[in-house]
Amino acid sequence: MRAAAKPCYAIKFCCATLTALLLLAAVVGILPGAALAGALEDGTAAYQRGDYPTARKLLQPLADAGAAPAQLVLGFMYHDGEGVPQDDAQAAQWMRKAAEQGNAAAEASLGGMYLAGQGVPKNEDEAVRWLRKAAEQGVPPAQFALGSLSDLHGNTAEALKWYRLAAAAGDEQAQNNLGHMYEEGRGVKQSYSDAAAWYRRAATQGLAAAQYNLGILYDNGHGVARDYAEAAKWYRLAAAQGDADAQ
Repeated sequence: MRAAAKPCYAIKFCCATLTALLLLAAVVGILPGAALAGALEDGTAAYQRGDYPTARKLLQPLADAGAAPAQLVLGFMYHDGEGVPQDDAQAAQWMRKAAEQGNAAAEASLGGMYLAGQGVPKNEDEAVRWLRKAAEQGVPPAQFALGSLSDLHGNTAEALKWYRLAAAAGDEQAQNNLGHMYEEGRGVKQSYSDAAAWYRRAATQGLAAAQYNLGILYDNGHGVARDYAEAAKWYRLAAAQGDADAQ
């Protein structure tokens, strides 16, 4: 017998996720001069192609001068040890400088660092404070993180609010957890068909937990026509990613 459907509480933050999604957007409209904007764009491009020495050469003076997007990239570089020695404390310092200027990616990153105790003392209240700032600016991983924390603390209404926002923006873990809430009828009217729809969105993005959960629905004929072959397909996809319950 298969284990029950499962939500995701592996709260992610933005050092990997938001680089591509938000970094260029964060640059727009922030810098005062065309020459400065050009240097920032060149430094950002160097970072994205993996030319970290050039990125640091171009971005360090801008970060020192207070440019939040440059501070954000330096934070990424110190977090991951890209072109500089890996140093979570330095990463947190640069993220804080950018976050205090309202940079959404930096707010989400700093919240994640407080949540994990990376470079700063572990502090859930501080994590929530920064994650909320990012979530209110529309950052899906921050919305998912707030939803997960609310869910874990039994605040179903708050969890549902943040999951909905993140799921609508395409966050696969939020989609899975929203599906789980529909399957269980927590905070919403119980609906296997809605559960299946949200699991499918996450599963097609490659989330193993959602693939497994969708397989269970096909196995049992809940919200979808019972189809053992379709169930096996989703179990295999989840198992191929190391999901022990699907194996």
